[in-house]
Amino acid sequence: MTADPAVPVNPAPATEPSVVSLRDAAVRVGGRTLWSGADLEVGAGEFVAVLGPNGVGKSTLLKVLLGLEQPAGGEVRVLGGRPGRAGHRVGYLPQRRSFDASLRMRGTDIVRLGWDGDRWGVPLPGRFGSRARTAALRTAEAIELVGAQAYAHRPVGQCSGGEQQRLLIAQALVRRPRLLLLDEPLDSLDLPHQAATAALIGRICREQGVTVMMVAHDVNPILSRLDRVVYLAEGGALCGTPAEVITSATLTRLYGTPVEVLRTSDGRLVVVGQPERPSVHTDRHTDTRGGRSAAR
Repeated sequence: MTADPAVPVNPAPATEPSVVSLRDAAVRVGGRTLWSGADLEVGAGEFVAVLGPNGVGKSTLLKVLLGLEQPAGGEVRVLGGRPGRAGHRVGYLPQRRSFDASLRMRGTDIVRLGWDGDRWGVPLPGRFGSRARTAALRTAEAIELVGAQAYAHRPVGQCSGGEQQRLLIAQALVRRPRLLLLDEPLDSLDLPHQAATAALIGRICREQGVTVMMVAHDVNPILSRLDRVVYLAEGGALCGTPAEVITSATLTRLYGTPVEVLRTSDGRLVVVGQPERPSVHTDRHTDTRGGRSAAR
């Protein structure tokens, strides 16, 4: 698939602190180091992809930024503070979950869960009206932002996969976060919906000034929109612009074995020779046919 047209980059002003900062960061799970030596500075309104083979800790990186996992070394800062302290200023979309076709909850109900789904009990008297109005306004705002007005009042089980994904992105945006963490939002979507969802995320990043960090299985749908790439391999990490990171020389150095990056006639990147351990890479994304694997 041909890469999308390039869009303007919105780097953060020099005086503004980084939205995400990693300095020599490392993660260890079960006594095994997933990655280490990660250095990254992400500014406001930047679009960052987190790439690498399956099982190397891409989703774990997002959990570290959320404060759900602790780094094994180095320093990690999110919006100027420790991970987990930013609260509603961070939006999060976990890995794709499907809705049962019989589910009667409306799209608007799914989006509103992003506003008050973490609250329990009955609102205090005298505050219900104001809180309900604010929730309704924010829900409508997020639905409009992702262009889901036409089906937001439909039972979510009757929405297509692409429509459901837009509603889930709206859920993550309903509190107007400054940082949006997305874990493989293009997974299980067909190519047209991948392109549409990638364009939507790029527009939100560019127009709303929201910093996006997105775990991706295939970099190609978002390649032209990226400011930076975090490429993880077992034990190591590389951070930089796509032109700096997704190259034969840098990936060969990262993996410690010859890796070749090719660009096809339609603009797609293909990584050749990338090591795939069967004991780790066993899910549906693994494709070792002919020793080739799309850039991840």
